[in-house]
Amino acid sequence: MGVVLPVLFALLAAFSNALATVLQRRAALSVPQSQGFRPGLVLDLLRRPVWLGGMLAVVVAGVGQAVALATGPLSLVQPLFVLELPLALLLASLLTGNRIPEAMWLAVGGVVVGLGVALASAAPDGGKADVPLDRWAPALAACAGAAVLLAAAGLKRPVGKARAGCLGAATAVCYALTAALMKDSMRVLDADGVVGFFTAWQTYGFAAAGVCAVLLLEHAMQGGPLVASQPALTLGDATVSLLLGVVLYREDVRGDWWVVPQLLGVALVVMGVLSLARRGADLRTAQ
Repeated sequence: MGVVLPVLFALLAAFSNALATVLQRRAALSVPQSQGFRPGLVLDLLRRPVWLGGMLAVVVAGVGQAVALATGPLSLVQPLFVLELPLALLLASLLTGNRIPEAMWLAVGGVVVGLGVALASAAPDGGKADVPLDRWAPALAACAGAAVLLAAAGLKRPVGKARAGCLGAATAVCYALTAALMKDSMRVLDADGVVGFFTAWQTYGFAAAGVCAVLLLEHAMQGGPLVASQPALTLGDATVSLLLGVVLYREDVRGDWWVVPQLLGVALVVMGVLSLARRGADLRTAQ
């Protein structure tokens, strides 16, 4: 099967996450706005059926992501989630009946082609299955510190691009950490069964990181325009996941002259994501 199975399940997860983004944004914009961190925001959202639909999509995405991470390297699976942005904009357009301009289709093509070129030239391998605690400890501290600092910086800002960008970046760190912990917990499930899975610290670690990511995402959606939050979230998740794959799981990517097509692919992805975020401007049209 090679990379086919993890790629297929990663694409399923990306589509489900894109649908969740559209539905959750509609719900987030229908509840009272807040300037600070408000845990009660989730209680308001629970009364919105569209938000519950979004959370169901999140569950489907989580299952797909878990299977993808269990069968493929982190540095292959997580970058595929870059496709969430074009998928989210396409879904939002379908829900509202708005015509997608030609320039947006070109940007979508740029993201898809760039991602394909970058991953094909990088050819990430499976790395090590088991991550010792002495490698987890500094990674956990670094991710937690980065997420807290980014969230604090964003919450100090008024509603706008800076606030949304910081909160989007904090969400990205939490999503990447969730994926890294989930991958290790899938290893435990395979080796030690259900009992081992529910007694492993990694299981509760990825659950906690996932809850933080969801809560930060809701605040990022309220914090400002998509043009600021979505690139930070999309590109940040892929970047941090790649770093965690290399540092934690010792996954290798090809070097030497292969770096050239990798950089070209990344450049296409970045330009495409920025163009889509700018042209999409905001998923408010999906209301």
